[in-house]
Amino acid sequence: MSARETLTPELRAEVLRLEDDLRARVASITRVQEAWRAEYDAALAAERTAAAWEVWVDERVTLAAVAWVLTTVFIRFCEDNALVKPVWISGPRQREAIDAQQQFLRETARTNADVTDREWLLQPVDYLKSLPATAGLVDDASPMWLVTPSGDAATRLLNYWRERDERGSLVRDLADPDLDTRFLGDLYQEISEEAKKRYALLQTPIFVEEFILDRALEPALKERPLEGFKMIDPTCGSGHFLLGGFQRLLDRWHKHAPGLDERERVQAALDSVYGVDINPFAVAIARFRLTVAALVAARVRNLEDAPAFNYHLAAGDSLLHGLDQLEFDLGVDLLADQAAAGIAHGAANLETLRSILRNRQYDVVVGNPPYIQPPDKALSVLYRRRYVSCSGIYALSVPFMERFFMLANDGGWVGKITSNSFMKRKFGKKLVLDFLPTKDLIEVIDTEGVWMAGHNMDGTPTVTLVGRNRPPTLSTVKCVLGKGLRESPSADGGRGPLWSGTLAHIDSDSYDDDWVTVAALDRSLLRQFPLSLAGGSALELVSLLRKSPKRVRDFVVRVGYMAMSHADDAFNLPPAIVERRRLEASFSEPLAPGDRVRDYVASPDEVSWFPYDQRRFESPEHAPGWLRFYWPLRTSLGNRATFSGTYFSEGKHWLEWHQVPRDERADDQVLAYAEIASHNHFHLGDGATLFPQTAPVLRFPSGVPSATLHGLLAILNSSLICFWMKDQSKPKGGKADEAWARTYQFASTNTLDIPIPAELPVNYGAQMHAAAEQISEMLAIRGVPTAAALEAAENSFYRLREALVFLQEEADWWAYHSFGLTDDPLVMPSDCTLGLRPGQRAFEFLLARGALAGVAAPSWPSLAGRVTPATSPADWPEAYRELVERRMDAIQSNPFVGLVERPECKRPWAGGDWPEMRRRLLRDWLLDRLETAQIWFDEQSRVTPKSLAALADVLNRDSDFVAVLALWEERRDAPMIKSLEALLTSQSVPYLAAHRYRESGMRKRSAWEETWRIQRLADRNQSEALRTEDSDRPGTPVPPEFSSGDFARSEYWSNRGKFDLPKERFISYPNAGREGDSSSVVGWAGWDHSQQALALATLIQSGEQQGWAEERLTPLVAGLSELLPWVEQWHSDPDPLYGGSSPAEFFSGMLDHYMVKLGATRESLAAWRPSAVTRARKTKA
Repeated sequence: MSARETLTPELRAEVLRLEDDLRARVASITRVQEAWRAEYDAALAAERTAAAWEVWVDERVTLAAVAWVLTTVFIRFCEDNALVKPVWISGPRQREAIDAQQQFLRETARTNADVTDREWLLQPVDYLKSLPATAGLVDDASPMWLVTPSGDAATRLLNYWRERDERGSLVRDLADPDLDTRFLGDLYQEISEEAKKRYALLQTPIFVEEFILDRALEPALKERPLEGFKMIDPTCGSGHFLLGGFQRLLDRWHKHAPGLDERERVQAALDSVYGVDINPFAVAIARFRLTVAALVAARVRNLEDAPAFNYHLAAGDSLLHGLDQLEFDLGVDLLADQAAAGIAHGAANLETLRSILRNRQYDVVVGNPPYIQPPDKALSVLYRRRYVSCSGIYALSVPFMERFFMLANDGGWVGKITSNSFMKRKFGKKLVLDFLPTKDLIEVIDTEGVWMAGHNMDGTPTVTLVGRNRPPTLSTVKCVLGKGLRESPSADGGRGPLWSGTLAHIDSDSYDDDWVTVAALDRSLLRQFPLSLAGGSALELVSLLRKSPKRVRDFVVRVGYMAMSHADDAFNLPPAIVERRRLEASFSEPLAPGDRVRDYVASPDEVSWFPYDQRRFESPEHAPGWLRFYWPLRTSLGNRATFSGTYFSEGKHWLEWHQVPRDERADDQVLAYAEIASHNHFHLGDGATLFPQTAPVLRFPSGVPSATLHGLLAILNSSLICFWMKDQSKPKGGKADEAWARTYQFASTNTLDIPIPAELPVNYGAQMHAAAEQISEMLAIRGVPTAAALEAAENSFYRLREALVFLQEEADWWAYHSFGLTDDPLVMPSDCTLGLRPGQRAFEFLLARGALAGVAAPSWPSLAGRVTPATSPADWPEAYRELVERRMDAIQSNPFVGLVERPECKRPWAGGDWPEMRRRLLRDWLLDRLETAQIWFDEQSRVTPKSLAALADVLNRDSDFVAVLALWEERRDAPMIKSLEALLTSQSVPYLAAHRYRESGMRKRSAWEETWRIQRLADRNQSEALRTEDSDRPGTPVPPEFSSGDFARSEYWSNRGKFDLPKERFISYPNAGREGDSSSVVGWAGWDHSQQALALATLIQSGEQQGWAEERLTPLVAGLSELLPWVEQWHSDPDPLYGGSSPAEFFSGMLDHYMVKLGATRESLAAWRPSAVTRARKTKA
């Protein structure tokens, strides 16, 4: 692997190290902290940010760290390729660089005794600033000047670049005789995960860039004069399209003016290339790359001798500047750019922006605009005000579609690759129906199946468009339509069959193979929403289904969410938490999110806080347990966004749900479905279960007949409707190599238009619903599980599922006939009752034979460990065997049936094999039993933390627990302690923040503690004025959400989530066991704060008695310090257990005592961290 290939992971690590250094510099240098704090306070006051101080600092620190690290890359690139005369870091003249550094340090030390390697690192920066070609990399707009690194950090960066291998050769050599700079853009994209997310950094693959230039730039050049020709990439990033366009234009100038001076030709080509990006450093990289390309073209080998070439680049928001209307309120525009990029742009740059982005001036507009939603609410409002196609919660692909055409002159060409989400999601409806039909689309290429790193299967699905800024001139549009197949990663670089077929046949009048269909489609087909780009027989089948007499909308009151919280991570909870935390059960409802709706069954595995009675909000004042439980989240929940502000600013209670439609005239029964899934999964429910937005519901008029519900249940779960839903829906990004496993987002707006036949398959639906109900009942085992009960449940499960598979197969083939795909119904008589195992359907026999045209699905469930017969079983009735043969003939001879009878549309029946369900049932029973309160209290109702050894002693006397544990372990001699470890590890979270989080999490925790401090101030004064002015006012910093990377272990994250809400069953106490007992110590998460404090006091006193060293006692005392604010908040009343004192008084005194004994302060306890490397303690069986 070359040095360039290893740079990305290495420099990503350097960025993280430098972030720590810069963060410390901000905290320790008074002038820097004051300047940052003043800027932050101003942004907060102006409501340009709602981020907590810690989050705001982290964002800027990341920008600065990336800028400094990348600047060293540029310096090394210049040194290694002799683009500059002096050297500072390394490269072929490393000895010279080190000598120069030592001389500089010696001479500078005479006047500055504090000189460090930082001052030396600033020398090449100053030199680059002095050169016209590189000044833009390090000018005052660069985020590197937000804060400079320490001397130690500068030393580390220098040493990194000077590292040599065992042979004495430089580890990292950036020399390149061709001066290829693309790697700089690739490096910039990947060097920081945070920056990548914030700016939606994503490189355009070379083969796509070349294709778009071929289809847009080249035809424009053929019809237009070279003099005055102008192209722009308004989302230029690090300049890939600009570099490609420059080279092509330069080639044209060579042919057009062979006698012209080479430097003049280079400038002429540069004068045709324009670029803008919202990120100033990206623009600086693009300028540098163009400079290097210009040097090569002009045959100049160093930057000092480079002509002062003129570049047409600017940093700013292409969506905000240069529009025809007056740019109202200059200040707002400047602030919008700053909010988006984090860096101010000067007035000169603003004028350049307006000039470059003036409408209708470019012959060609190309690019790859970002696919994300607007990153800031203020920006979203500005965009919506300026672009008529913006609707709802939209992606940036929508306004950029308008913007690209705005920039093109009359008849100017537009070429772009963009997210295809606008084609099928509601926010794209105006774009598809109103805007694009007014433009002359020339080519529409479905690129979703092409393998591109970061796109499609590896990211966001895409479409490529070529058009002209003029009204349509032809009645047809050349389209390259995909067939649902996906190239594999081995096809990287445009070598796959889909892309190869596109290149080879896009200029053909028509073409069709297993991967693509090339056709000239009538424009009316592109003015349909959702917009489908399916090839082969798919278009004809969609047209056939559109002729159906009815739609879902003809049966329903509405389709959409039953309720939407905008706080799922807070409101959705494990069921056991209600009893554990003594919460009012009447304020909760069982919850089945979309991923728990599968194969006709909805399996609620959570409960949700739901303060509604008859869909009307009920005051949480009647639920004090819930109020206390959610008190830590008050500021976050109260600052949830509404349509015109926040919950606080609109006077909504902070524990309300975002929206709860009343549906007063709707029936209780609903059809719920999984919004994001690989196949269609509809479930008929009675209204007792809450379905969130991930499981939209079909609401029906009151009194809807059961026959209607059963018939719709069957038809909506059919394979034909799966085909329709996928065709009309947006695929989700992901690494699903096989088409059948790829998930889609089945939006409720599209569900309304699902075609329904004149007659409904009521009988099939009724039987499938009954079987699903029996499965649900069977899975709810009551009492103590026994081997006999489990065996009976297993038999019932397989019998019921085989009945479901058979009925579903009948319903699928019934649907083909009902919708007109087949002349004959190809179904068994209605009174036939058979059972089918997955793998025994007609298409699966063909799949096993390898005879299913164009399909290879090696991981299809029936081929992955299940029965995979090539012929039907001999014990089937002869009539059914013959029917299956006829079905196989139909699959191979009828193109419509063959399109649907394949893994992409057929239900995999992959969820819930019995062994997995059995193990989960037993595990849940054991964990519930472990939460029995008597285990965790002694006879005097005092809490008793226990080692696993002590817990094992207790449980070995519980015969039911021992029997069920043997079933779970599938052996009777499993060591109890090891079994408990296996059960409890994923269910336990440490008592102390420093054990739970990494350092990034500790910083976020600090922000939360500040929020709680403000809330407590408000609560101590019951005045509504103070409450409004303090914790609940709009603009109060909202504490940051946590991410998985903030937690020390993945199981802590899974138990806590982004709000750090304690959902775990147990508390762990690392390194707190008694001498002679090396097993882990645990407690119950059902203890309140005072009981948790008592548990820590017990462990501290036990440690004292055993003579523990101070370093072992300190974290336990730190835990007591963390708990004390909560004990003071909730347990300030006298308690007989503490001799008439309150727990708050008791533990406050105890903490004071131990701080004196340990010589500690609250600050030093908060600063305690576990050792970087700890050895796991061996557990005795």
